[in-house]
Amino acid sequence: MYLKVDKSSGIPAYRQIYAALRTRILSGAFLYGARLPSKRELSRDCLVSIATVEHAYQMLCEEGFCEMRPRSGCYVRYLPERDFPVSDVALPAPGTPEESLPHSDIPFSPVAAMLRRVLLDYGDRILMRSPPHGCHELRDAICRYLSRCRSIRVRPEQIVIGSGAEYLYGVCIQMLGREHTVALEDPSYEKIGRVYAANGAACELLPMDAEGIRPDALAQSTAHILHVTPFHSFPSGITASAQRRAAYLQWAGQRGAVIIEDDYDSEFLLTGTAPETLFAQSGDGNVIYLNTFSKTIAPSLRAGYMLLPERLLPLYERTVGFYSCTVPMLEQFFLTEWLDSGEFERRISRLRHRTDTT
Repeated sequence: MYLKVDKSSGIPAYRQIYAALRTRILSGAFLYGARLPSKRELSRDCLVSIATVEHAYQMLCEEGFCEMRPRSGCYVRYLPERDFPVSDVALPAPGTPEESLPHSDIPFSPVAAMLRRVLLDYGDRILMRSPPHGCHELRDAICRYLSRCRSIRVRPEQIVIGSGAEYLYGVCIQMLGREHTVALEDPSYEKIGRVYAANGAACELLPMDAEGIRPDALAQSTAHILHVTPFHSFPSGITASAQRRAAYLQWAGQRGAVIIEDDYDSEFLLTGTAPETLFAQSGDGNVIYLNTFSKTIAPSLRAGYMLLPERLLPLYERTVGFYSCTVPMLEQFFLTEWLDSGEFERRISRLRHRTDTT
């Protein structure tokens, strides 16, 4: 869960955690009945003691935002007045971007149980045609997840659902224009360049050092689009430093260029918090953010999402907004419930913990 604690601040850590969680509850990032991360998990992610997290949770409970349940956890009890109904909530090692999870790692039982629930709760709605951007239930759920876990705040209208990263690469270049050159990290995941080339775009490879794309290579580039994987780029494993990420944004702002941020692996960070995304840092609306569920749930689940900055929404509608959504409604409703129930975050936490102890 992305929640930054400023150790240099004069505000105690427990109050920072309390304030951040309170804000996310009030904004609807955590729904009524949702379980907050365990104290152990949040203490590990925030690099604070369990007692510090416990103090923050106690404050939330004392103010009526949450309640503690013995041997179960801390649950949200705040119910805001909203224009949409509150959903029934179920209470209860990095490789290649396309690498399949081992069969034993795929959560078949909980997935099967969630699919049965979706069939019962949504009925014949699973047979409906999806809206072009994806169903509003899933886009709302992604908004809540990104707000509470990645400090990304977007409107549902900025989210486009598609069948995986490769499909979304193609949508991006068709929207931005095939006449533009796309700059890629060197080395980078082979299929990225192949998808852009198949769509008629030229690609330029920019060499990397230990901190990311080399500044001299970036300055000399003639590209108008920069495709980067700031966290754990494949196959180099390089995570761009804060200075390089700032340089990417500065480059895009000076040129009026666009960055495509491919964030396929940051949720598997083993210690601390996932790095802040370029999308969240960008004040100029120059970043398109991509992520998928194939690696975090199961490789057969060909579903991902794209976050568009507000300024690119008219361009999207004008160029590729006519496309039908390529993800079936059954999978979209499943992902909605998987995210809102907290199962997605618990799944990631279990995978992190197992990888960290092996």
